[in-house]
Amino acid sequence: MVEGLTLFLLSGMLMCGLLLHTVSRHGASVNNPSKKPNFIIILADDIGWGDLDANRPEEKANNTPYLNLMAEQGLRLTDFHSPASTCSPSRAAILTGRYGLRNGVTHNFAVSSVAGLPLSEVTLPHLLQKAGYYTAMIGKWHLGHNGPYGPTKRGFDYYLGIPYSNDMGCTDIPGYNLPQCPPCDSPGPQVIRLKRSVHGGCYSKVGLPLIENSTIVDQPLDLWTLTEQYTSAATRIIHNARERGQPYLLYIALAHMHVPLAPPLPPDASASAHRPDDGKVYAASLREMDGLVGAVKSASDTADKDNTLIWFTGDNGPWEQKCQYAGSVGPFVGKWQTCRGGGSAKRTTWEGGHRVPTVAYWPGRIPANTTNSALLSGMDIFPTLLSLAEVTPPLDRRYDGIDATNIFLRGEQTGHEFLFHPNSGAAGKFGDLQTVRTETHKAFYITGAAEACGGATGMQQLYDPPLIFDLERDEAEETPLEVETPEYKAIAERVARAREKLLWDIATDQSVSTADYSTDISASPCCDPTQPVCRCHTVD
Repeated sequence: MVEGLTLFLLSGMLMCGLLLHTVSRHGASVNNPSKKPNFIIILADDIGWGDLDANRPEEKANNTPYLNLMAEQGLRLTDFHSPASTCSPSRAAILTGRYGLRNGVTHNFAVSSVAGLPLSEVTLPHLLQKAGYYTAMIGKWHLGHNGPYGPTKRGFDYYLGIPYSNDMGCTDIPGYNLPQCPPCDSPGPQVIRLKRSVHGGCYSKVGLPLIENSTIVDQPLDLWTLTEQYTSAATRIIHNARERGQPYLLYIALAHMHVPLAPPLPPDASASAHRPDDGKVYAASLREMDGLVGAVKSASDTADKDNTLIWFTGDNGPWEQKCQYAGSVGPFVGKWQTCRGGGSAKRTTWEGGHRVPTVAYWPGRIPANTTNSALLSGMDIFPTLLSLAEVTPPLDRRYDGIDATNIFLRGEQTGHEFLFHPNSGAAGKFGDLQTVRTETHKAFYITGAAEACGGATGMQQLYDPPLIFDLERDEAEETPLEVETPEYKAIAERVARAREKLLWDIATDQSVSTADYSTDISASPCCDPTQPVCRCHTVD
């Protein structure tokens, strides 16, 4: 009976696309066959595919020189997608290798969320930690901060960062944002309130906390020094791991490029010197992010260059409604939607919402100056790193990511046969498999849009049969295929079968989790409720 159950679970995983290769040939270093590789995952927030200079050389920009160098010395993935188009669902899928309909995380958690990523879910850092890795995280968690849901309870030995997005709390010197946010209230003790301010939808009553492990060390934190603190922590972790001789996972979830932006100021300027309409703010922030990546790469190269994989990617596309403070989707502008009103980036399943810049760097293992157009997802980080570390994931659950080892190390071009994009808030029900990708074709069962710059929002529309685009001929997603053509009929039939198969597989999956999205003000991170905006400072 046990043998039969094992075979059933293995078949379920194969249905969802997890490629469980024999990994002994992948995990060892060339120079030391028994040495486990190190992993550095850098996840940018709200970054556009077009923000990476190497993706748009015709623009002749110079905002990402260090990432460009990583691409020249490694691999640039041109058809890589975030697992969702908003923060929490994307991050949950990256750390579990499972769609939100399996891991339970279908939309964002709040400042006052009492829970987070379901405790029934097994995370990547937990599995690597059990295999002897030192696991550290820097940056935005956004998968639950209360009680057992914080990073150090979910597999990380060390954590330094913000428990959610950097706009989900006030700061004394606000960054650049639309609408503008006022500074934190300062007079008199008060009971913390979580309602957003009338000053344009910003949190003004709860200070943005900086947490180290499970302790608030600064509230409200200083956005203008955050990059420096993250860089210092990352380089320290890398060098300490080398001293211990222990393999490590370092997950850096950046505040960039999420608003509010807080780029370096000229030496003689105050934080209020720039005007909100300064069109150079985003580019300056992009260069600051790239500098952080460069510092991490330099530290890694010095410590253990030939045995460290650095994987840079994004959690979703640009936040279009932030206008000049939002990034570039490149050619993936979603014209069908923008012509009908609304945005086509973050919070949508148009290409601009989930196709993200991605670079992988591993000297001596990943061939230099290579490009690969395999269809891949952030969910693939989970099985790929486990494969390289020679760690087998639990067999009591089904996965949706695939092992990309042979794509990285051997240049194979085969990625996902089908990739499903869940709704993350623009139209329909959270988590719905609203769009399906196969080869160069993309089928929409639901369209709709997030708010665009200027405030327009497109209406939700349902499609049965679906709206299908051929991205090879129409990367702007402007003109769908004619329903009566043989090409349309063949794709529609394939997509319908695949969608039904996955939905049935999820419906019969005994390991599906359900997230608790309830809120309570007492769950809000607060170092001292008697002080305005929970004010405390212990960071020098």
